[in-house]
Amino acid sequence: MADHWWWRPGWAPGTRWYTWHLVFDGADDVHRLAADYRHALAEVPGLTLVPDRWLHLTMQGLGSTAEVSETAARAIADAAAHHLAKIPPFDLALGPAIVTPEALLLTVDPAEPVHAVRSAIRVAIADVWPKVPESADGFRPHVSVAYSSADGPARPAADALAHVTTYPATARIAAAELIILNRDRQMYEWETAARVPLG
Repeated sequence: MADHWWWRPGWAPGTRWYTWHLVFDGADDVHRLAADYRHALAEVPGLTLVPDRWLHLTMQGLGSTAEVSETAARAIADAAAHHLAKIPPFDLALGPAIVTPEALLLTVDPAEPVHAVRSAIRVAIADVWPKVPESADGFRPHVSVAYSSADGPARPAADALAHVTTYPATARIAAAELIILNRDRQMYEWETAARVPLG
């Protein structure tokens, strides 16, 4: 595995980033599943385990707060409210967890409504800006339960997952959130700028 916490282009200590997430506040079943994995992975070195508060499904970035004005972010959120109102709330099944080079991810099923939410957000951005950041392609919905914090073998994490006895979680998705994200403490932490309901 490889250290996830290297500073990507455009990021540095103190950077704040406007982005869209699906979050899991009050999602007890998701928290139950994440706790099962945190327990299993607690003794595996080189991992940052994600607490319930910071579980998320990354959707679509806008850019740093140094580049994106609060006025523009608010306009995009207002446009998103119009488009997301056309998408009804839906249920997702999360899990099992799989190992990737930089994180342990919960799979998400079905993916289609998540893609629909992201597409609606991208249309909202295009209502305000002439160009939408990030590619429309290559998006794979997932929820990370742990990040790799060091370079090293994947086998310990894979072995720990192989011994987990749990079952997938169900989450009701009824809103998307525009957040202001930071990663100053080797964790994705945020404050909410706008919560936009579905349906």
